[in-house]
Amino acid sequence: MSATFALSAAAPVGRAAAASTSLRQRLLKSSPRQPGGARRTTRSGTVYARVSGTERTSTTSQISSQIKDIRSQMEEDEDLNTLMAGLRGTNIDDSDFAADGVKMRVVDLDKIKAEGGDDDRLPLYYDPELIAQYWRRRPGAVAQRILQLSTIAGSFITGIIADLVTNKTSENSVKRAIQLREIVTSLGPAYIKLGQALSIRPDILSPQAMTELQKLCDKVPSFDNKIAFDTLERELGCKWQDIYSELGPDPVAAASLGQVYKGKLKSNGDIVAVKVQRPAVLETVSIDLYILRRVGVALRSVPQINTDVVGLLDEWAERFFEELDYVKEGDNATKFAASIEDDLPQVVVPRTYSEYTRRKVITSQWLDGEKLSQSTADDVGDLVNIGVICYLKQLLDTGFFHADPHPGNLIRTPDGRLAILDFGLMTNIDDNIKFGMIEAIAHLIHRDYDAIVEDFVTLDFIPEGVDLKPILPPLARVFDQALEGGGAKNINFQEVAADLAQITFDYPFRIPPYFALIIRAIGVLEGIALVGNPEFALVDEAYPYISKRLLTDDSPRLRESLRYMVYGKGQVFDADRLIDVLEAFETFSVASRTSRGNMESEAAAAATTTAAAAPGGFDLNQIFAQIQAGLTPPAAAASTARGGDQDAQTREALQFVLSPQGSIFREFLLDEAVKGIDALSRDNAARVLQQVGLGDATVPLLLPGALLPRSVRLSPRVTDDDRATVESVTKLLNFLLRGSRTADPSKVARELGPLLPAVATEVLPELISRLNSRVAARTIREVFGDQLTSTPLAAGAASPR
Repeated sequence: MSATFALSAAAPVGRAAAASTSLRQRLLKSSPRQPGGARRTTRSGTVYARVSGTERTSTTSQISSQIKDIRSQMEEDEDLNTLMAGLRGTNIDDSDFAADGVKMRVVDLDKIKAEGGDDDRLPLYYDPELIAQYWRRRPGAVAQRILQLSTIAGSFITGIIADLVTNKTSENSVKRAIQLREIVTSLGPAYIKLGQALSIRPDILSPQAMTELQKLCDKVPSFDNKIAFDTLERELGCKWQDIYSELGPDPVAAASLGQVYKGKLKSNGDIVAVKVQRPAVLETVSIDLYILRRVGVALRSVPQINTDVVGLLDEWAERFFEELDYVKEGDNATKFAASIEDDLPQVVVPRTYSEYTRRKVITSQWLDGEKLSQSTADDVGDLVNIGVICYLKQLLDTGFFHADPHPGNLIRTPDGRLAILDFGLMTNIDDNIKFGMIEAIAHLIHRDYDAIVEDFVTLDFIPEGVDLKPILPPLARVFDQALEGGGAKNINFQEVAADLAQITFDYPFRIPPYFALIIRAIGVLEGIALVGNPEFALVDEAYPYISKRLLTDDSPRLRESLRYMVYGKGQVFDADRLIDVLEAFETFSVASRTSRGNMESEAAAAATTTAAAAPGGFDLNQIFAQIQAGLTPPAAAASTARGGDQDAQTREALQFVLSPQGSIFREFLLDEAVKGIDALSRDNAARVLQQVGLGDATVPLLLPGALLPRSVRLSPRVTDDDRATVESVTKLLNFLLRGSRTADPSKVARELGPLLPAVATEVLPELISRLNSRVAARTIREVFGDQLTSTPLAAGAASPR
């Protein structure tokens, strides 16, 4: 995910840079191919990457290390560093009040009422046609608002025109961005929110413009308290003193949509936050959207603008209208809290008092604390990790995503928990996107670039039906250079930016809105983490949760992703890859306990040995010999007290494999277990016969219908694949059984006793059945030999591997 994030960030930078024709030409001309880079061949004018037929993979630790190198070099590039700082929310102004002198202009409600009838009302949801009908009947109000906007933004628009005429657009981009930031606050809530939404869209704005818009302050001067209290009483239908024993008298914060008062409920004494919506917000927002949409329709006729301005505006406006409904915000908070309460009790969501919440008023629990980004507490790193897990759960599990993540909404509470605030803006992520992200990570680990390009379509970066071949070369080159070794110093970012710039000009590549929000959320958490831990790598925190999903989710797509993760394109079982997944799952188990407040107990678990093939590890033959010699049976082991022996601890992965939660994974492993037992038994038999001098011995066997007996080799054949299977199974067992030099197999068996009876009734019958089928098929194949090809029944029986 981190590597995909880096690529996604680099692509828009290339696009933004290429917005200037001269710079684009300079980029495309100054991109010499580096020795050792991916070789390219031209066919009918199209450039392709020549990819080796040998499958290459990378471990998550290698990817983590390389991503850190990439991040370091990206931060040395001015544009990329500006972009990364912006995505991390470094420049966001999260003050509680507006700066002195700021004044917000809103529509004249009296004029609107004078032009329309009493029954003519604006829709409470976003419908561009109904909004247009409303404002077409009020041309005077529209003309007044246009004049108001023109007066405020006139100098800015004049400057933009002058830049276009003098060809100084790029040179003056920072100056114009500063001007834009300074006037947007005065234009009202629609423009403030739109500016903030654009500030995380590197596919639309240059890094410099993003930086300035992120300095936008959503705080404006508070409006009159009498108006606020009148609104409060009108919405609740009673005097405020009937509900609150204390309230105000002045707001503690004021934003473009409303302002917040601190109060106390009369019914139970709870301290609450009461947010009251600003007057004329719906009218101001809708008229501005009406004007902006008309401008967007006019821009469709400008050939130089290839962005669907109207589509982007409609997509954003629909969610913006939801922010105006405080009942919806309260429901979002309640739903979000329920979705994480079982797995993440260390994440706090303010309770919503629905009985005291209306469309323009919301009453919620008051939370004390400090902004996570400003906290100096020792547990900030732990809370960041919890935040990463929380957002991954939203992204890959619940699909209900907090879409307004910035440092001001992440709070460290006095008792050391992570509070998430403000649920007015949420987005839903469907299963196709959730599964597509996990599939993309599996493809990245196996460097399956053809599949990764397809993932860009699945994840809505590229529309269906687009020719994907030209995208493969820069994609393969950047990942190969980053993952092959040597880190970011081997990456020619100028070359990559040039290739990506060309693609984004020639093809409809875009960052989908949901992904811009994801980048923002993860970027903010990464920015906070890097302050205290410069070695922080997102992949180290994300992969454990992804492993948990892969190992426990019964979705067909995720089961296939797990199989691909372990087997790759070549369908060859990779024990190291499986161990990588299991180790990550163990890491998640520790982090999960941390989120439940077990800060002490998980420290010991985190120190468990993870050497899968350490010298002196368990010998597979010894383990089977012990079992055959009569180890303590499971029933007896179940009665053995475990509490008195602190050293007898099986590792988390083994407990998971044998637990009810591991049933999906056990099914996944059954075939490999059958192959391993079969290969091991033949390998042992071959060794024993070789030791007694019967390694090459044969025995005569008279087959039905044969005139002469057939010589059959007494010692079973052991192929290279069999030896590889034994090695893989040995490595996996060494990992599961901790790989200790002094481990006592009988003690391990006693410790696992309580878990074994259920497994025996569920797994052993199927295991024995599959093993018998495999042995029978192999026996038929070895005894009948060439006759199999002419005997359909035998050939069918021989099909199991």
